Amino acid sequence: MTRPEPVFPANRHALYEEHGYSAAIRSGDLLFVSGQVGSREDGSPEPDFAAQVRRAFANLKATLAAAGCSFADLVDVTTFHTDPENQFATIMEVKSEIFPKAPYPNWTAVGVTWLAGFDFEIKVIARIPEKV
Repeated sequence: MTRPEPVFPANRHALYEEHGYSAAIRSGDLLFVSGQVGSREDGSPEPDFAAQVRRAFANLKATLAAAGCSFADLVDVTTFHTDPENQFATIMEVKSEIFPKAPYPNWTAVGVTWLAGFDFEIKVIARIPEKV
């Protein structure tokens, strides 16, 4: 049986230590990434919403890279939004920058009332590519 292994990006932000969780867990050929938010290195939220979404994707990219993955390896995406109706256009703009063409990962968006001071969070599952 495969033992789960924690994965952290090189410049991990303060939230991991403050709240006691791993950025991701590698289990076999799957990577389960904890919700990534638009936090600065000190763990504080990026105040501008579009910048917060971009920073969340940058934090996700760093976590994926630490496990040898990229956005192309995503198989499942769940995003959480504090005001989906007003945030949708901005999120779709950033999404189209990250995923400009098919194939796209499956995606579930969930409206929530609280994200610990953040307005956007992204959680994913990726398949870790075989090393050649």
